[in-house]
Amino acid sequence: MYNSKKRKKNMDDYIKITGLENSIEAQLIESILSEKKIPYRIRSFHDTAYDGLFQFQKGWGELYAPLKLKGEILEIIENVRAE
Repeated sequence: MYNSKKRKKNMDDYIKITGLENSIEAQLIESILSEKKIPYRIRSFHDTAYDGLFQFQKGWGELYAPLKLKGEILEIIENVRAE
C-alpha cells in the first residue's frame, strides 16, 4: 500500500544536489546511482503544456538525494561531465 506520509518524510530528507544539463546526462547519472544503490530523485522541468519553456530557462532538471551522500554523488557527476 502506498504511504504518502512516509514518502513525504523521506523526500524531506533529500536536498538539491545539482542541476542536470540534459536527458542524456540524467539517464547516465540515474544508471550509475541505481547500480551503486544510492537513493536519489530526479526532477525534470519538462512540461508538455509549455513545450519545454521551463527547461530552456532552468536547465533540464535537478537531482535530489540525502545530504550525507552529496560528496559521493558530486564526484560521480564530475566524472560523468569530464568524459
